[in-house]
Amino acid sequence: MVGPVAAARPRVVLEFGPGTGAMTRELLRRMPPDSLLLAFEVNSEFAGFLRASITDSRLQIVHSGAESAAAELDRRGLARVDAVVSSLSLGMMDQAMVHSIFSRIQPYLGADAKVMQFQYVGRLRVDGSKFARYDAGSMLRHHFATVRSRTVWLNFPPAFVITCTDVLPDTERQGR
Repeated sequence: MVGPVAAARPRVVLEFGPGTGAMTRELLRRMPPDSLLLAFEVNSEFAGFLRASITDSRLQIVHSGAESAAAELDRRGLARVDAVVSSLSLGMMDQAMVHSIFSRIQPYLGADAKVMQFQYVGRLRVDGSKFARYDAGSMLRHHFATVRSRTVWLNFPPAFVITCTDVLPDTERQGR
């Protein structure tokens, strides 16, 4: 599932919502020795589990939400990100927050950067007290010129993997 990101041999990767680290481990296995993986996890139990179970020095756990990524990059003096891997439940989040997260990281994305978003649970969104269809790809088209989706049936549950490239300039984003 992380193949498109790993093939680019990224130096700086952000991971949003690593959970227990299934994608984290695979990313680290495929990343160059001199790379950095910043994993943003809001759940303190998951963050603690990751710290205890993965001892790779390239991994740095940030016990905070994805909305703090830009500030964390600034704090660390990092000006460029090569890839973002997100398992955030975008359909369950406030859409203004989702747009804010992606808008804030865009200035850090290099020209060849890849952003991958994983979706599960059949692309659902909570709309008031009802479930509605949610297409994260449609939302991501506000931020990226190229958005491709594929289904990984061998994953359980099946995963919808959305790969984004070609960051849109501010002027184009406002019109989408």
